[in-house]
Amino acid sequence: MPRPAIPIGWSIGKSKITPQEEAIDDYLYSLRKLSDFADFFTINVSSPNTPGLRKLQDKGPLDRLLQAVVLETGTIVLERGQAPSLQGKTGIPVLVKIAPDLSQEQIDDVIEVCLQRNIRGIVATNTTLSRSGLSKNTTENGGLSGRPLHKRAVEVVQYLCKTLDGRIPVIGVGGVFGPDDAKRMFDAGASLIQIYTSFIYEGPGVLRKINKSLV
Repeated sequence: MPRPAIPIGWSIGKSKITPQEEAIDDYLYSLRKLSDFADFFTINVSSPNTPGLRKLQDKGPLDRLLQAVVLETGTIVLERGQAPSLQGKTGIPVLVKIAPDLSQEQIDDVIEVCLQRNIRGIVATNTTLSRSGLSKNTTENGGLSGRPLHKRAVEVVQYLCKTLDGRIPVIGVGGVFGPDDAKRMFDAGASLIQIYTSFIYEGPGVLRKINKSLV
């Protein structure tokens, strides 16, 4: 099957039914199964909808997970007989997706581990457990996306970019519905942006609207 001209990335996380102590094996299984179709992987350790997943953002568990993942991507590339990547980094590029609900100290821990393990990018942010900014109270479980997430997502992107100072690119995501939202992300230092909720509500045309405005 021919590969598409555009880069394809996979976001992988452990299954809900996988015990926490088997999480690394679960990630590596998904990595292997999808590696032939991936230009990069995003390691999702921040979905609030998978019990226990966010504990993998803690410094120790995150370090062990990313060490295993990066080693595995390097092994896959060597098995294919491919040359090492640029800047002395081998393997399929690995990114990490973090939660908007982390404290500054927790974000600092994530940064330290990502630099140590040659992570190629940080995706900020996943959905939030906060319910602030809603027009009415709700007790519904799960992660909240869309406009109520935007302000916090921009804050996290800004902190990451200032602290990293260009050492790792940051992908801004959360409540980007149009050109103004995208500009705020880029002004905060994001190298790229992602959208999801606005794609559902606005359709594919939102991409053209954002791109035309930015150009």
